[in-house]
Formats: sequence, structure tokens, C-alpha cells
Amino acid sequence: MTRSNEAWISFLLTRAVGLVADAIVLAGAYWGAFLLRFDFQSPRWGWRVVALSFVSVAVAHLAALLLCGCYRGAWRRFSTRDLPRYFLATALAAGALTALRCLTPIEALSHVRPPYSITLITFALASLGLVGWRIVWSWIALSRVRVDALLERGVRRMDSAAAVAFLRGKTVMVTGAGGSIGSELVRQVAAAGPKLLLLVERSENALYEIDRELRTVIRTTCPTKPLMVDVNDRARMDDLFRAYHPDVVLHAAAYKHVPMVEMNPREGARNNTEATKELAALAKAHGVARFVLISTDKAVNPASVMGRTKRAAEQAILALNEAGGTSFCAVRFGNVLGSSGSVVPLFREQIARRVPVTVTHPEMKRYFMTVEEAVGLVLQAASRAEKAIYTLDMGAPVRIVDLAEQMIRQAGYRPYVDIPIVFTGIRPGEKLFEELDISEKSAYKTDMARIYITKEKGEVGDGSGSAH
Repeated sequence: MTRSNEAWISFLLTRAVGLVADAIVLAGAYWGAFLLRFDFQSPRWGWRVVALSFVSVAVAHLAALLLCGCYRGAWRRFSTRDLPRYFLATALAAGALTALRCLTPIEALSHVRPPYSITLITFALASLGLVGWRIVWSWIALSRVRVDALLERGVRRMDSAAAVAFLRGKTVMVTGAGGSIGSELVRQVAAAGPKLLLLVERSENALYEIDRELRTVIRTTCPTKPLMVDVNDRARMDDLFRAYHPDVVLHAAAYKHVPMVEMNPREGARNNTEATKELAALAKAHGVARFVLISTDKAVNPASVMGRTKRAAEQAILALNEAGGTSFCAVRFGNVLGSSGSVVPLFREQIARRVPVTVTHPEMKRYFMTVEEAVGLVLQAASRAEKAIYTLDMGAPVRIVDLAEQMIRQAGYRPYVDIPIVFTGIRPGEKLFEELDISEKSAYKTDMARIYITKEKGEVGDGSGSAH
């Protein structure tokens, strides 16, 4: 394959750095072999002779690595499938050094022929060192896949002043507090200084992790209550409302994985729609000031069970606005990069395993935000007065295949060359394109950048609360 001059220079420089790094690893292995062999004492012929004899050791090992093709690929592309060639290289080097020792038995040549025991120990240490460095480097390269860099736009920072003013001093309940979106809601709400933060989550492990993070990592000063409760348990949720009197409810608990809900429609309706109806009714009965439903772009002209369950939940809570009291709203947005169930963790796992990356369709597109962006905008919308469905400006949709290619490149591989991309077909309930529309025909623009109010025909919130 032809390379540009820049590519050749990059190739040669990286291989030169690799050779130097390997020489350092081999030097450490050789020195360590002498320390182990002589009980951490100086050998009788002195360290100067050891240093001279390392020249033949380095030449033998580096030549074997080259011969076995260990420099054909970059370290960041190392995988377990490459292990045999590295062990073969160190074995060949050990064999060459053993032969050198046999062919040059003269004591005066000690500076070029290491002892048999040293060669054996060096073989073990060098094998571990050469492979270990590559494993660590490939892991670092993969971990450098930055989620926010995958967007085809810059990550936008939001002005949180309105949200902070709205949340400060209030009792705030977050449902689904251990999920990807719920846990970020918890972090940002905690930073706003509420009077009390209620973490409602049915998964013990997820609740433990976000509670531990608040206490030991973030070290929040606001009082928090981790509450291991299922939002479907109406009686238990009623007890929570009576005990803590929340001012704001941020309802993120839901099933979000389209294929899973498609295969389990009854459970999807129970958890996404019925639980939301019950929770909203409890919020109204207990005088909650603001109830915010975390919704989805899949609720727009829904084609999936998941989309229909979220659309029904939107309609149910907005209908409660007619009687006054609690202010209900829903916030729609698209996919959150890196969230559980999204393509990013799946692609990252497939890239790490060096298996084909699976994409459903070459033209599949989705809207994406970072979780920090999405939650920041949700809290801004929550601070507003409209009883409506808010739609967030998520920028242009991203082709999933482009996202896959970018993640492969960030990990240091070549799409379709080092790691294939295969198309598996659209799954039940999926669309090629989602339909978030913030044009003038579909939404009112508010005075908060990137927050719109839907005015689609048939929406319960159509026209309720004009934009400022």
C-alpha cells in the first residue's frame, strides 16, 4: 500500500520510538536477570562487562522481533492474537544467545556471551516486559477514545445560572438515579445546592455507586438520601412523598433499549407508561411544584413500542396540567453518547476485542449529545414555567457508521482494514432517522439557547405557555 511522505515519516518515527522503548525494556530485563541470579549482588566480573554483553543481547532480541514481524503494527493495535509472535521472538533470541555461549567458551569473551542462567531469566523477564508494555499501551490508546470528540460539532457549555437558582434550597427527587442520565442529574443537582436530594433507584449496585460517588468523590455538602425503591411500587412511592415532600421530581426511570422493549411490550408499558402515570398522580396529590419527565426523540411519530410507551407517558402527565397545581413538562432528546445501552459502549467493546463492529444500516442516523449537555439542558428546561413538551437542539444527526469509523481511528486502527464494519440490518421498531424537528413549523424558540417548545399538531402541550 502506498503511503504519503507524512505517513512514511510517522511510520518510521513510531517504529524508531518502539525500538528504543524495547531496548529499554530489554535492558531492564537483562539487569534484573543478573540481580536475581546473584542475589542482588554485583557479579564477579563487574557491571562493566555486563553492560558490554548487553549489546549482543539487544541485537539478538531486536533482530528476532524484526524477523517475527513484531514491528509491522503499532503498539496500540496489539491484541492477544499477537502473543505467539512475541514469545517466538524472545525464544529465538534466547536460542541464539545460548548458541553463542556454546560456540565461544573462552572466558575472555564474557563481554559478548551471557551465562546460560542469565539467558533463561532474561527470556522470561523480556517476554513479560515486551508483551506487558504493549498491552498497557493498547489499553491506553483505547481509553483515549473520548466520547465528546465523537460529535461532529464541539461540545457546548450551558449557562447553569437559571437551573441553579431554581434548584437551590429545594427538595429534589431523581428517579432512576443510578442510570446514565439519572446519575448525571444527581451530580448536577447536587452541585446546585438543594435542601435535600432524594436518590430513587431499584438497582442496589447502581444506587451504591452513585451514593458512594457523591460521598467520596464529589464530596457533596448537600444532604442526600439513597432510596432503594421501584417506582412501580405505588405504596412505597406514596410513603416517600409523605415523608420528604419533594418540590421537584425529575423522572428518569424508564426502559430505554428499543429492541428489548419491543420484545417485552407489556413490561415496557408497565414501567414507562403506567409507572409514570402513577408517579405523576402522586406528585399532584402531594403538592409537588414541578414534575419533569425525561422523554425521547422516539416519542415523535413513534414506530417502536418504546417510543409509544414514552409518548403515552407524555400525554398522561400533560393532561394533568388541566386541573392546575403541579406543573408538568417533558423534555425530549436523542441518544446520549456513552450511556448504557447506547452504541458507544458496544463499539468500544468490539474494538477492544478486535472483532467486527456491528452497525444496523449504512444510512442509519441518530442525534447525539454528551450526558453533561443533555442533563444541563434538562435542568434549564425544568426551571422554566411552560407546561409543555420541550425539545432540545441536538445539532445535526450523525451517521452511525461514521461514528464507528471515528471510534476505530481514535483507538489507533484502520476501519475495514484492521477492524471490519458489518451491517446487520434494521431491528424491529427502529427507524433510519429520528424526527426531532425544531424548525418554526414544529416548535417555538425560547430565550434559552437550544431549548424549544413543541407545537406539533395534536400535542397536548401545543401552544401552552408561549416562548419568552
